[in-house]
Amino acid sequence: MSKNLYVSATEERSGKSAVILGVMQMLLREINNVAIFRPIINDPGEGNKDHDISLMIDHFKLSIPYRDTYAYTLKETRELINSGQYALVLENILNKYKALEEEYDFVLCEGTDFKGKDPAFEFDLNADIAANIGSPMLVVTSGRDKTPDEVVNITQTTLDTLVEKGVEPLACLVNRAPDGMTDELVSHIEYKDAPGHMPVYVIPENEALGKPTIADVKRWLDADVLYGHSGLQSLVDNYVIAAMQIGNFLDYIEPGSLIITPGDRSDIILSSLATRLSSSYPDIAGIVLTGGLEVSTNVHKLIEGWTGVPVPVLAVKGHTYHNVQELNRLYGRIEADDYQRIATALGGFTQHVNVDELRDRLIEQRSVRVTPKMFEFSLFDKASRNKQRIVLPEGTGERILRATDILLRRGVADIILLGREDEIRNNASKFGVDISEVQIIDPAESELLDSFAEEYLELRKHKGMIAEMAWDRMSDTTYFGTMMVYKGFADGMVSGSVTTTAQTIRPAFEFVKTKPGSSIVSSVFLMCLKDRVLVYGDCAVNTNPNAQQLAEIAISAAETAKIFGVEPRVAMLSYSTGKSGKGEDVQKVTEATELAQQYIKERGLDFPIEGPLQYDAAVDPDVAKVKMPDSDVAGKATVFIFPDLNTGNNTYKAVQRAANAVAIGPVLQGLNKPVNDLSRGCTVPDIVNTVAITAIQAQAEKGK
Repeated sequence: MSKNLYVSATEERSGKSAVILGVMQMLLREINNVAIFRPIINDPGEGNKDHDISLMIDHFKLSIPYRDTYAYTLKETRELINSGQYALVLENILNKYKALEEEYDFVLCEGTDFKGKDPAFEFDLNADIAANIGSPMLVVTSGRDKTPDEVVNITQTTLDTLVEKGVEPLACLVNRAPDGMTDELVSHIEYKDAPGHMPVYVIPENEALGKPTIADVKRWLDADVLYGHSGLQSLVDNYVIAAMQIGNFLDYIEPGSLIITPGDRSDIILSSLATRLSSSYPDIAGIVLTGGLEVSTNVHKLIEGWTGVPVPVLAVKGHTYHNVQELNRLYGRIEADDYQRIATALGGFTQHVNVDELRDRLIEQRSVRVTPKMFEFSLFDKASRNKQRIVLPEGTGERILRATDILLRRGVADIILLGREDEIRNNASKFGVDISEVQIIDPAESELLDSFAEEYLELRKHKGMIAEMAWDRMSDTTYFGTMMVYKGFADGMVSGSVTTTAQTIRPAFEFVKTKPGSSIVSSVFLMCLKDRVLVYGDCAVNTNPNAQQLAEIAISAAETAKIFGVEPRVAMLSYSTGKSGKGEDVQKVTEATELAQQYIKERGLDFPIEGPLQYDAAVDPDVAKVKMPDSDVAGKATVFIFPDLNTGNNTYKAVQRAANAVAIGPVLQGLNKPVNDLSRGCTVPDIVNTVAITAIQAQAEKGK
């Protein structure tokens, strides 16, 4: 079941509020605990609340606190983005959303109102937010004042943009459409990348929803109701500014007119009221008296004695022109106490939207798209739930210290730094980082040194190890850190920012050793593309694995994928698909696939694996339909096993650069306890991510 949906319009006054009402009603029929979340709201003004949030909370009696329902105002967002903090905006929105996701069974998200001056900016922002919280999107476009061709073009462009942003459209809803548009729209709007049929719904314009009521006018102008309280739900169709004499003024009255006139024009007031009693004139909606002028005593007495005043009369401050300008910005909004309009909105949604189809797609189809930011958040979230002790042997380095500061602030793990304590603390002070709560151990001065050296001597004596060399090795921070992991003083180790891969993992090979059932240590990269996370292996350790080793790499990679929330569908890659090619290299992959399938059965595992497959057949559904149409892996692989290091290393780097992907790793697998290697060119975020990964691996090992 999907746990979220993002509803976004493409322009102002699309009728999105009515759509949100319909979607919320649909959800609450199936799910009890639903939250409303608007990442960015308009600035509602001091003491006021966002309209749509209040509507949802009040009408559906939601228990969610108002402050939890949004992250920023549009003004705050623009200020942060203009100061170069776009990433911070997305991160904080994701944090706020994740807090709701933890507490509620479903989060219904609503996009911005497009009241700013740049609708393209707002839609891109909505798309980026939806992508980062991993939410499918219900796209709401408006048919108001548009031809069918214009609606089709706008909607199609919107869907194409979502493809580029990595957002999965759940459905498209064209709202406020003129009569007769439905068939033409459905036949022309397509989304070629949608999994299966993507529904397009069309809701015709309903004047009762799009036009303001007298109650809306009252709220908008902060007016007082002088007479006709019972008529506040009357719809306003047009405005008539009454400045002429009565004989000329009456020619301009139309059905639903709102008469706007100064409060001292008793002649206009009385003639306007009289039109409601005459079958010769259309019914007006109401009267607005401007200038803060009071109705004369005699006119007031006349109206008061008029049984059941036929139309509402409002009084406002400010001159006529100012109030007309304000009214020109007014449009109909559904209020929580406007039960008629709410009923109209819900009825229109049910009538024109296939609610069963939409509900089934939303509740039964879970989006598998994950953005790098969302994956990163999940890493930190998982790691912080059960903090592990991670040792960093390169404790004096600037990048290590800066990463440590971040890790502590975010509560990802408990950190142990190795090195001379005075040097580490001096460097931390110089770099302006806080490591006051970090455990620092100098191997050369540690009381653990002797017992570690003795342990190492015993473990390696069959290789000719002597006491002096054992003490010397254990004085090295990498060996000491690895022994801490081996002996349980730490749960995992991360190193390699200034040392080679061989220097980092050699101690682990010597005494941490491989897991039962694994003969080799291998690696994977977690490839964070714009809309999903893939697993590539082995791209860093084994130069030319044989068939058995390749099978073990595949099994380990699938298990690693599961640890990090990626459903494993394993593709054994080669330069041919199925039986289309021959050769020694193809045969190796074929044998490896057969061995891996055998291991899966023997170990009681459950995930699909297929090979040999070419990369395009593994990742592209259209190619897969041609080359291997009945495969459970082809076209939807998530784990890619390369036949050798040359292929794997070059491919991951090519994808990293060409697709602007984030490559996290290498993540070592096959060891009894987690030890991970850093690139010597790693950044601070790389270190933070690797520590989080190592902590999650440690959690998984303990869970077993």
